[in-house]
Amino acid sequence: MLLDLPTPLVVAPSLSTAGCDTYIKNETVLPTGSFKVRGALQSLTVNLARHSIAEVVAASTGNHGAAVAWAAKAAGCRATIFLPSNPNPVKAGRIRGLDAEIIEFGADLSAATEAAYRYVKDTGAFFLHDAADPDVPAGTATIGEEILVQAPAVNRIYVPMGDTALVRGVGAAVKRLKPAVTIVGVVAANAPSYLLSWQQGRVVETDTAATIADGLAVRQPLAGNVTAIRRLVDEVHAVTEEEMLAAIRHLRRHEQITAEPSGAAATAAYLKDRSVEGVVVLLVTGGNVSPEVLARAGMTT
Repeated sequence: MLLDLPTPLVVAPSLSTAGCDTYIKNETVLPTGSFKVRGALQSLTVNLARHSIAEVVAASTGNHGAAVAWAAKAAGCRATIFLPSNPNPVKAGRIRGLDAEIIEFGADLSAATEAAYRYVKDTGAFFLHDAADPDVPAGTATIGEEILVQAPAVNRIYVPMGDTALVRGVGAAVKRLKPAVTIVGVVAANAPSYLLSWQQGRVVETDTAATIADGLAVRQPLAGNVTAIRRLVDEVHAVTEEEMLAAIRHLRRHEQITAEPSGAAATAAYLKDRSVEGVVVLLVTGGNVSPEVLARAGMTT
């Protein structure tokens, strides 16, 4: 099963100004409602060509898990997805709907990932680890390639930055083809580990990552990823919970796009960075917003 690519790049009238043409790259239209299927399908396809795989395992806050479940089902493999306890019900529902087994463990993604590592050690299953898998960024790189074809004059791209597979892929593709483009990574202010690591040039862990943006809730960066973003990402901005909620409202009301907090993070950063000029692209990376978050944003389903 192939993805319907490229995804749309559409002008955002409510976000454009006299000196800036602003576009939205809408990844919510992909099969599981987020960009994650690109990397999951890329990795699983490459690894199936190398060896047989009966079971695929992922640790996720939801979107990556759904992507792996989708790719596994398309390939005829079993999927087991580790989620933190009390996951986003919309994302968990997508995973169950794809016939994957869900195991809830721990308070956050780091705990779920540790449990997944123990499981694959015992079972020999293939662990498609979003942050560490070397093949995932080749899938996310296609987003950057598409942007440069769809908006060749782009000079600034805002990219949500969770486990960094997205920004590493987009950044690598764009910097290879058009090095002058500014890549702006966006983190949740309540989960700043990669911002701190990018600033200090070393791994900086945080005790918690308590944010409504579960896709950005990272507290233990990987050293190799820190090195990569230091090379590929020109700026890193942090957005608050309220700024993401405001961006969710803006996208729904003015651009008719439903975004989850991490999916709206790039828009949130741009909304407080409106002095930029030229051609700007904002990635809206996921639309699997929980009813609770919609309610907090003052929206209905």
